[in-house]
Amino acid sequence: MTRVLAVHSVLPPHRYPQTEIAAALARCLPPDCDPALLHRVHASVRVESRHLALPLERYGAAHDFGTTNALFVEAALELGGRAVELALADAALAGAELDVVLSTTVTGLATPSLEARLAVRAGLRPDVRRVPLFGLGCAAGAAGLAHLHEYLTGRPDQAALLLSTELCSLTLQTADTSMAGLVGGALFGDGAGALVVVGDAHRLSGTGTGPSVVATRSRLYPGTEHLLGWDIGHWGFRLLLGREVPELVRLHVAEEVETFLAGHDLKPSDVDAWICHPGGPRILDVLADALALPESAFAASRDSLARVGNLSSSSVLHILGAVQETGPPPPGSVGLMLAFGPGFASELVLLRW
Repeated sequence: MTRVLAVHSVLPPHRYPQTEIAAALARCLPPDCDPALLHRVHASVRVESRHLALPLERYGAAHDFGTTNALFVEAALELGGRAVELALADAALAGAELDVVLSTTVTGLATPSLEARLAVRAGLRPDVRRVPLFGLGCAAGAAGLAHLHEYLTGRPDQAALLLSTELCSLTLQTADTSMAGLVGGALFGDGAGALVVVGDAHRLSGTGTGPSVVATRSRLYPGTEHLLGWDIGHWGFRLLLGREVPELVRLHVAEEVETFLAGHDLKPSDVDAWICHPGGPRILDVLADALALPESAFAASRDSLARVGNLSSSSVLHILGAVQETGPPPPGSVGLMLAFGPGFASELVLLRW
């Protein structure tokens, strides 16, 4: 089984209370928009603070897509590079010992991709396999781990790294006063995460306290592609977020979780550690209700949402890192990493400590 040796998150230095962010964004609204609605949305998402790639006062100015994307590349390289360095140090591995690097983001574009631009800084070998991903959205953290597990299953003596870098604030459209735009401006934060994994024949496979990957599942729900994603134009990225998403989670994702666990003779109540993407408080509430779980089951996700907001694909790495830092579950404990993204799609990763 694939073993997680280390996971590390890095957040930008610009941290603000949610109330201060709401006040700043309210000043950017068009004259015909009611700021009271914006404040209600910001208060409803249960986010207490967020880290932003730029100082808050820089978000009122209008930038074209090229200018904003250049800011993304600059900040993403700094945050992502630091996350990689810290994860490799925790894993006691050198960059040259990595055989494959998978990088993901859905909040900016870079060609060469971020992991290629970080190759020299991270000490990667020239023959390292690189797998840049774009478009999986918030699901990509879990999907990235699943892809690396599949890769290492056939190459058990190798080591791999997953890098997720999401600067959601740089996609902000201050002129977008739709409910999706207001929710996006209230919910998403910025951050990067890196995770190091090895196959079960690697020399370090028996070290550390991280979990092993037992199994994975990806699911695409046809006919739902219009409910979550980006509207991309000269303005950059504009959030598409359908009201039906919580009900999709209730009707389809909960059933997916139950059948996936049943295939391993498990029930939702058998899961000791839920590494669930905090898509929003309503998503967590609906999923807990549908799976008949206590509110405490998603405590780590709710805490992450409150402290840093929704970090898109980086959230599950941030949550897994927090679980490890507070004291990893006892040996034999079961974990489930769960995330959803555009498609509409879900990604499940069964873990065992």
